[in-house]
Amino acid sequence: MEIGNLPFGTTDWNTVERTEHKGDSGMATWRTRQFGPIRVRMVEYTPGYLADHWCKKGHVLLCMEGELHTELEDGRTFLLTAGMSYQVADNAEAHRSSTATGAKLFIVD
Repeated sequence: MEIGNLPFGTTDWNTVERTEHKGDSGMATWRTRQFGPIRVRMVEYTPGYLADHWCKKGHVLLCMEGELHTELEDGRTFLLTAGMSYQVADNAEAHRSSTATGAKLFIVD
């Protein structure tokens, strides 16, 4: 990732408008900032959330709170807890998220 033409700035995530995104079950709440081609999000999943799609977008994702289950389309599964992260390239390995307990994430893509 190359970050260009981006002056220093700060973000108070508590002031960024929330948008809601329904899953197959549960809800995702996003707070999103766009910096040129780079999207940065603070995402919260409700308990019982299951994504409604297989995602092919690349991300760097940090689990800040809760537990996140990530399933790859090939059947592998990964558990992230607070302080853990994953990274995946665009169109590399389709993945989807779920959580039994809820999760708060910081995502750059």
